[in-house]
Order: sequence, then structure tokens, then C-alpha cells
Amino acid sequence: MAFTSISSKPVRDKKGKVSEGTHAFKIIGYSLNKSIGVGTFIRSGTFAVGGYDWAIRFYPDRVTEDSMDYVSVYLELMSENAKAMGFYTLGLVNPVTGEIHCNWSRSTPRLFDSSDSSRFGPRSPLFIPRSDLEMEESGYIVNDGLTVECEVTVIKGPQVSRTIGCSEIGVPPSELSEHFGKLLEEEEEVGRDVVFSVEGESFAAHKLVLAARSPVFKAEFYGEMIERGTFSIDIKGMQPSVLRALRNFIYTDVLPADIGDLEGDDNVEMIRHLLVASDRYATDRLKLMCQSILGKYVDVKNVATTLALADQHNCDRLKDVCIQCISSLDEVDAMVRTKGYANLKRSCPSVLADLFEKTSKFRAS
Repeated sequence: MAFTSISSKPVRDKKGKVSEGTHAFKIIGYSLNKSIGVGTFIRSGTFAVGGYDWAIRFYPDRVTEDSMDYVSVYLELMSENAKAMGFYTLGLVNPVTGEIHCNWSRSTPRLFDSSDSSRFGPRSPLFIPRSDLEMEESGYIVNDGLTVECEVTVIKGPQVSRTIGCSEIGVPPSELSEHFGKLLEEEEEVGRDVVFSVEGESFAAHKLVLAARSPVFKAEFYGEMIERGTFSIDIKGMQPSVLRALRNFIYTDVLPADIGDLEGDDNVEMIRHLLVASDRYATDRLKLMCQSILGKYVDVKNVATTLALADQHNCDRLKDVCIQCISSLDEVDAMVRTKGYANLKRSCPSVLADLFEKTSKFRAS
């Protein structure tokens, strides 16, 4: 059973008219639905924003096996034969405080097309680890119910509809990542022509796949290395589990499911290492995903450490999240006493001036 409510209002910005709406989707009886099956979802009632119908999909038992241990939430364009340009925020509501924890936000417009998979947002199934959602301290589930809130902004313009004069030929979603993923699962290691060695562990891979996804690998494989005929690489300064996760992401475009098994500080530390690896090998999408995940874990204990990491690896979006967090802290002294703040002063002294300048602007706004 689900209770929904909607409020919407038109607004105007410098670029022209936009329409904005907020929808709260309350799910009652979470414990009864959390094992309903992989790929099975609960859908909210439809709500209108910008002349289009929308809905929220909630997958309590993961979308696919690759998103094991994660709860998935999507915004869905419900209008038939339509395209809409807009952006959105999806978050969980703390029913006690009324605060909304943003689990996924897109601040730049994208096209939603009801005829294909782009009718959904976001593209990732990793909305929130199930353990985090069900953790009593999080405060999301009260009396076996939880609320997902979605804010949608639609850039108003002429709606694009398809004229259906004959039966359409359905095209299934891309299976490219699945096929590449199977290359890693094959015991015969067919076609693998490069081997990485990390702390005594070996990882075989396909040069062509790695080069297609990383300009750094491309330069290594088809630059000097091809002249030397070197196909075995010793990786320094990286843990085996991190290289394995990086390799799997390059093949499948998703984070390995077992990362969801890590809890608390271990989970955060793993994502930090992955961010460093993604920066090292210029896998930009993975780098953004790591920033998004780390931004959700920022608190008084780790914000200084996360800020230093963001500064060292040119993560401007994550830096902004950290600065916003610091500007909203009630106990700044507690943050200053952390080891991370001491390391920040020592390793990144220049970022402190930028920090205090921006926090003063945030507090003044």
C-alpha cells in the first residue's frame, strides 16, 4: 500500500519558463515488500509536472543481481510517445525531523524519452545500500514505513510526440556491458593479453577493452609498451581489491556488488581508493560515481579528510559538498580536532583559505 501527495508550481528562470513539482511517495509495510523478488518494483501514483506525467519506482529487492544489497529508486516518465527535458532530485525523508537526505541529484538538464530506457533516471541502480536504509540510526524507516521525495524540474517547450502509423519494432536495451562482463567470467581467459600484478596477486585482462575505456591504458599499451613487447605490468601503490573493482567497472560500467557488503568506514575507505584509481587511469564516470557516494557519507568526523582527497584529485563537486557540510556544522570545533583536519592543514594548506572564504559565503546566503 502506498500514500502519495503532490504539489507543483511554475517558476521562471533566466533561460525561460520551467515547471517544478515535488512528489512524496510513502511506502507502508516495507518489511512485507523487501523480499518481493529481483526486478520487482512498487510504483507511486502518477503526478504531473510541466505537462508530463511522472512516477517513482521503488525496488526493495534490487533491480538485477549486479545491484545486490542495494535498494533502487527511479524517476520514470509515464506520458506516452513523449520527450521531456529536465532534471531532478531523489531523496529519503526523515519523518521525525522532516529533513531530506539527497541520495541522487542531477542538476543539469537531460532528455527523458518515454520510448526507451532514457525514460528512467538515474542510470545507476545504487540508490542506497539496504543496510544503510534499514539501520535504526538513519531514521528513514518508522513504523515499517518510509518516504521517498522527488523534485522534478521540467524545461517547458514544445512536446515531441511520435505519430504511430504502423507497428513499431521493439529494440531491447544494450547488452554490451553484460557481454564484456562475461569475458571476465570465462575460465578459459579467451583473448586476455595483459596481466597485472598487485601485491602477489595477478589479474588478466584484454588490452583493447581497457584502452577503449581509459586513455591512460591506451597510451601505455599502444605507446612505448608495444615497442618493448611488454604485456605484464606490476602495479604499485594499489590494493588488489581496488584493481579488481577498477577492472570490473571498465568491463561492466557498474561497481562490483560485493562493495555493498562492506560496512561503515570500510565502505568509505574502499570508495576513496577507487576514486584515486579512477583519477590515476582517467575513468571519469567512475570518478564521478565515487564522488557521489563519498558525498553521501560526509560527516563531522571525515569531512576534512574527504575535502583533502577532493582537492588532491581535482574533484570540484565533492569539494563543494564538503564545504557546504562544514558551513552547516554546529560543532566546528569537533571537526577541527579531528586527525583529518590536522592532515588537511599539513598537506593542503592552500585549500584552507578557499574553505573559509566559501563557508562564509554559504553562511551569509
